Amino acid sequence: MGNRATTFDRTPKEVSVAFAANEVVISRDAMTVYGFLMDGMNNSLWRTGIRSISLRSGIRGQKGALYQQTVSGPGGRPVAADFKITDARPGAEVRYAVVAGPARPTGGYYLSTEGNTTRLRFALEYHPKGLRKLMNGMIQKTLEGEVAQLEQLKVAIEADSSV
Repeated sequence: MGNRATTFDRTPKEVSVAFAANEVVISRDAMTVYGFLMDGMNNSLWRTGIRSISLRSGIRGQKGALYQQTVSGPGGRPVAADFKITDARPGAEVRYAVVAGPARPTGGYYLSTEGNTTRLRFALEYHPKGLRKLMNGMIQKTLEGEVAQLEQLKVAIEADSSV
């Protein structure tokens, strides 16, 4: 996979599912990477298009935390993209679901230790319903763009000496 977003062939029944994944190797241990990912406030340090983000409920950096997020949508207009951390296994996995906004994908970060480094895989999946199925090509490109930003996460973590 390398540092490129990937897509997978789908059977006809799965055509309306958009999926993208990417992975990088980060020069930090898995618990450091996990801690960075668990704090949704860190999204603005590596993801482009985030206009604002704040903790709406729950405990920052823990399973169940709900973050209120506004991103730049089509034409630069603000779009809600609130998300909730739905599952977490320390040093191994962080999963979340977008719970507000026009598109509500689910995603996950999957970590594995490789010596003194961490291999991080970021995967996103979206099941469009109704007329959104007609926009699957655009949705697919959006997901690919999101997972491609993983390289920016690597840079942010490796540049921060406090992490």
